[in-house]
Amino acid sequence: MSVRTLVPPRRQAPDAGPLTGPWDHPGPIDGPTPHSDLCVAAQSASPSAGRPLPSVVLRSTGVPAADRFDYWRDLMSSTHAPMDLWSDDARDFRARQRVIELGDVTVWPAAFPPVTFRRTAQHIRQSDPENYHVSLLLRGEGHIVWGRQEISRYPLSYHTNDTSRPYEIVSGQQRILLIGVEVPKAVLPLPRHRAERAIGLPMSGREGMGALLAQFLAQFTRNLNDYRLSDAPRLGAVLTDLVAAMFAHALESENLLPPDTRQRALVLRIKAFIQQHLADPHLTPTHIAAAHHISVGHLHRLFRTEGTTVAALIRRSRLENARADLSDPICAGQPVHTIGARWGMPQASEFSRAFRTAYGESPREYRHNTLAAPGAFLGAGGDAPTGA
Repeated sequence: MSVRTLVPPRRQAPDAGPLTGPWDHPGPIDGPTPHSDLCVAAQSASPSAGRPLPSVVLRSTGVPAADRFDYWRDLMSSTHAPMDLWSDDARDFRARQRVIELGDVTVWPAAFPPVTFRRTAQHIRQSDPENYHVSLLLRGEGHIVWGRQEISRYPLSYHTNDTSRPYEIVSGQQRILLIGVEVPKAVLPLPRHRAERAIGLPMSGREGMGALLAQFLAQFTRNLNDYRLSDAPRLGAVLTDLVAAMFAHALESENLLPPDTRQRALVLRIKAFIQQHLADPHLTPTHIAAAHHISVGHLHRLFRTEGTTVAALIRRSRLENARADLSDPICAGQPVHTIGARWGMPQASEFSRAFRTAYGESPREYRHNTLAAPGAFLGAGGDAPTGA
């Protein structure tokens, strides 16, 4: 992972890893870099791995406590858009944010104390990047005021905003944890007047297109080291389509989306459905097509452009999950056929044959060779990688 940390030269704060999952742990906000992060950094630096996806880490803890809030307020105004901030925790404001640029789109996981944001007409005249802002709230709550309109947002709901309109956001009493996305208005594949109507509408991360976007954001920010710089434009395009689809769904006007955007969003929904139902041995193209109200022929045509088939995707996904369980010391006491059945392959002979075809050895041989390797049980002890 290629990372730059924006703190004053007097103190270089170490990177604490991707800003999702357990990264917002209790205790000092900028503790030592976990051993697992050092391993990932070394792997990412390999010449054969390609250039890693860069990001910038912003921290308030690199300056004296009395200066932290002013420092953070200036950072927010320069990296997002001009605004005012207030906080009861201004005397020792501990905040951090990772900024990841994906072409035109920006993703920024963040954690910060309760704060009030205010962007006025004067701020807008000063500078307007003309972005739509979407943030998935993971912890805490926020109350938004647009003129006479007041809206509250809670965990696993989306806050949407427009840099071209004044607003005030007041967070609750709990520390805020969120994943933010900035999408330029010019690139969102939705008529601007419709997109602006979507701002402020209820959007949930628990179901529908909102759940699909939430899954994408969580996986992306959790596994940043898996991506290369060359992936950035494609990731940005996927995010733009997902945001547009969520807006259109909130407006109940998905037919306003361009056909290619609708098709990509449908393929993403189908892939998410497949991952959620891998344990069902009756997961078939017919079942999947019926669940999405399309014909089996249409389903196959969609995946023809993906370079695979529906059946191949199901088989590969099941085998990858089974292989992960077979190499996990925690699952060492579980019979091989139980692991196969868990991932939708209840016939032991069929599971073994498919596994050998894919990986060149039987599930039993793979488990023996993997768990017998030096360091195989590292994950069971206190030094296990945390992903943070």
